[in-house]
Formats: sequence, C-alpha cells, structure tokens
Amino acid sequence: MASYRHLARTCVVQTIFVTEFRDSDPKKTLESLLNEFAPRLTERQFAFDTLEGVLANKKKIIKLIEKYAPEWPVDKIAGVDRAILEVGIYEIVFNEEIPPIVAINEAVEIAKHFGDENSPKFINGVLSSVMKDNKNEE
Repeated sequence: MASYRHLARTCVVQTIFVTEFRDSDPKKTLESLLNEFAPRLTERQFAFDTLEGVLANKKKIIKLIEKYAPEWPVDKIAGVDRAILEVGIYEIVFNEEIPPIVAINEAVEIAKHFGDENSPKFINGVLSSVMKDNKNEE
C-alpha cells in the first residue's frame, strides 16, 4: 500500500492549480485526482487536511508570498509555482506537524517535476526565507 505524502502533496498542488482556472469544487477535484493518480494512497486524509488548511489560510498565505517575493507580483508568478508556494507556506507556518525543512524539500521536489528550470531555486529561496522568519529549525 502506498502511503506517500509526497504524492498527496502533488495532488493538492494540482488541485490548487486546477481550481484557479476552473470553477470547480476543490474537494471534489482533489478526490478525482486521488482516485485517478493515487488510488491506493493511504494518506488521503493528509491530502484533504492540507487542501483545507491552504484554503482556510489563503489570504494570509498570499500576503506571505507578497512579503517574501516582493519583486514578483503574485499574479505574475507562474500558477504552478504559486500553488507549490501555497502548500509549502501552509506547512511551514500553519502546520505544526510538518518540520519546515521537510516542507521545503517536498516543495522543491514538486517544483523540479512541474515547474520550469528556475522554479526549484525560486521556491527554495522564498520558503527558506519564510522558514527563517517564522519558525526555529528543529
């Protein structure tokens, strides 16, 4: 049985990206993505909790993106990079269970797969700054 949180995070990033461009229910979109790409995933609740956390804190997360990427207006950041940042910032700032360094590593790996060649460095820089200012490394 697969219990990979990485796959769960990937589906959450895809959900955030899709719902930005399509008027769809995020939970139904996530359910559909999990059923299609991760049918044996045992960490489904983790995916739904992460999505719910991002959506509940969206305004605060966007303000943090503006603060830590001031040279990039939020609407000019590539949609996939923005979705990755949203999940990463949620995990660093609002989720006490995820070590910040894990959140950053996961986000960078997702950026390597879905972003362009500059995405991993951009994601790492922004999230490292968020971590430095918002949490003490364990």
